[in-house]
Amino acid sequence: MTMRLFDLHFLSLLLINLVSVLVLMRGIYYRYSTNRDSLLGLTMFGIGVFLVAHLLHDIEMSMGFAFGLFAVFSMLRYRTESIPVRDMTYLFLVIVIALITAVVPAAAIEIFMINMLICVLARLAETRLLAPRTYDKQVIYENIENIKAENHQRLLEDLVERTGLDIYRFEIEKIDFLRDTAFLRVFYHENSATETASVNVTGSESTDSSREAVSKEG
Repeated sequence: MTMRLFDLHFLSLLLINLVSVLVLMRGIYYRYSTNRDSLLGLTMFGIGVFLVAHLLHDIEMSMGFAFGLFAVFSMLRYRTESIPVRDMTYLFLVIVIALITAVVPAAAIEIFMINMLICVLARLAETRLLAPRTYDKQVIYENIENIKAENHQRLLEDLVERTGLDIYRFEIEKIDFLRDTAFLRVFYHENSATETASVNVTGSESTDSSREAVSKEG
């Protein structure tokens, strides 16, 4: 039996999927991550999954087919580089939206509302409602005496005073006794000082690897 392509039902679902994926990726994901390659890849992935699922679903496939596709697509990995957990989460949501739009036997408006609910939940997860946004930054610290375990609280207070950041913990990555310096990675919460500070942290949640030299006072 010949399938009818490009009918009103198919085009309406394609539009719903396209709008839903763009809202999720361009409106939410790209707002907090400026990785254009991931934006393009995940968006096209969502469109491709929808097309495959919808066209094959018309060949009298059951809902088990959709869940089978979901399992296969969820285990995909790009071999060229590792995918961050955040990107994998959005990949998961893109697959969910594509499969819901393609195979759920519901009215178009109901499918669109479900997709928008997913987008709203993703947007809420990106805000401080779930947890405060945290950043990390590597610093070069010269007061080697504070590296000792008994002086860690003093080191933390010194870092907060010098940087003005809401630092809540730090990790000692490397100690250079020849230069009496230590490489630290500090973790801090987003606050008003962070937003207006001159340090380069905007849009680099938990990935900023630049170094800031902390000079000795006095």
